[in-house]
Amino acid sequence: MPDTAQLPAEIPLIDGVRALAERYDAFILDLWGVIHDGQTAYPDAAETLAALREAGRKTILLSNAPRRAHTVAAAMERMGLSGDLYGDALTSGEAVRMELLEPRDPFYRDLGPKVFFLGRSDDDSVLEGLGDRFEKVADPAAADWVLNTGPRNFTETLDDLEPVLRDLAAEKLPMVCANPDRVVIRAGERIICAGLMAERYEEIGGGPVSWRGKPDRAVYALCLERLGVSDKSRVCTIGDSFHTDIAGAAAAGIDAVLCTGGIHAEDLGVRYGEPADPRAVAGLARREGVAPAPVGHIAAFRW
Repeated sequence: MPDTAQLPAEIPLIDGVRALAERYDAFILDLWGVIHDGQTAYPDAAETLAALREAGRKTILLSNAPRRAHTVAAAMERMGLSGDLYGDALTSGEAVRMELLEPRDPFYRDLGPKVFFLGRSDDDSVLEGLGDRFEKVADPAAADWVLNTGPRNFTETLDDLEPVLRDLAAEKLPMVCANPDRVVIRAGERIICAGLMAERYEEIGGGPVSWRGKPDRAVYALCLERLGVSDKSRVCTIGDSFHTDIAGAAAAGIDAVLCTGGIHAEDLGVRYGEPADPRAVAGLARREGVAPAPVGHIAAFRW
């Protein structure tokens, strides 16, 4: 467990991303809860991305989306956030696909050809172009492993998924969790994610689980490689989740800034864009058990 004894009494409010651009050369940016709410871009997102670009700062979007990066870029485009506003994009789904294509982890090398897909029907882009190596099957008893990208629709609950999780657990199938997030806020509604399902799968005695994405430090190493930055002290990550964004940055040795209007808005008693109490943010850091603490917090992704 991280040592939280030395966490500060307050985590300071930073007055906009402009102040961060004066301190850092490159940024790893979360999407949900920072740049958009899953459906709509936040009011200042495009302007702030453009300002970072104009300031010569490098950016990479890092999302625990359980799908390929090009699908996330397309969704951003539909929200009015064009690809020329940021440098690169990486998703947990893309990280999974990279392992399926060229497995370095023994977990992936040992996966059989028959996969049970658990997720929305349009969320299987991780398997794109891999039809010669993997075949989707509908019967858990016929599967070699599980690809978990999340619930089968946005209204499904963990209770709804319990029967299929138990059927899969009975087979002791290895599971690839393509999104370590437990929950996200989509257009103001709390939606469960693959991470919560994977936790439940482990609880009920399922097979081994491989997690890809934040907070795994390996995904941050990929980001640094793509950014072309070797000095981690010149890199800052901005995210809305202690569990994934802040913990992942801490594990990777990268400074982090919390955007308080995302997943923790209710915990802090604020809405997106409203400043949080610096002492409350520090208290939440202690409760979440994340150290080192973020270097500061912002109320919104605005310049």
